[in-house]
Amino acid sequence: MKISKKGIDFIKSFEGFRAEPYLCPAGIPTIGYGFTYYLNGKSVTMSDVPISEVDAEIMLIHVLQDFEKIVNNKIYVVINQSQFDALVSHTFNTGGSKTLFNLVNQREFEQAEDWIRTRYITAGGQRMKGLIRRRKAEAELFVSELNIKQDEPQN
Repeated sequence: MKISKKGIDFIKSFEGFRAEPYLCPAGIPTIGYGFTYYLNGKSVTMSDVPISEVDAEIMLIHVLQDFEKIVNNKIYVVINQSQFDALVSHTFNTGGSKTLFNLVNQREFEQAEDWIRTRYITAGGQRMKGLIRRRKAEAELFVSELNIKQDEPQN
């Protein structure tokens, strides 16, 4: 599977664009849409020159391919587009989770939703409102198509 435009826009909305390097809440130099390194593998430093939003979007689309591969290689069951988008967003932001992938592969979607919502919400040992908000949105995205199907009349 590939991330959808909705998924890309979801990630962009949480990462936000910054042309100049900044320190993320974990204290790591970051640029663009949450990048800590460039496509050539060089780490972002606080003395780097600003980048354009177009360049940042090109970087995002390229980098997300790596996270799509991670999710595609770890998930063995059929999932819908919203679940895939949520997992790519989560993996892009956290690096991924064996526990989460196992829950999805076991089709324990309610437990996976709860897991997404309640884990990876700290940075530097502090609960972060932005991470709590992102995890809540990822969890809601993860089950969004499931809720629609559950509300449909059964034949």
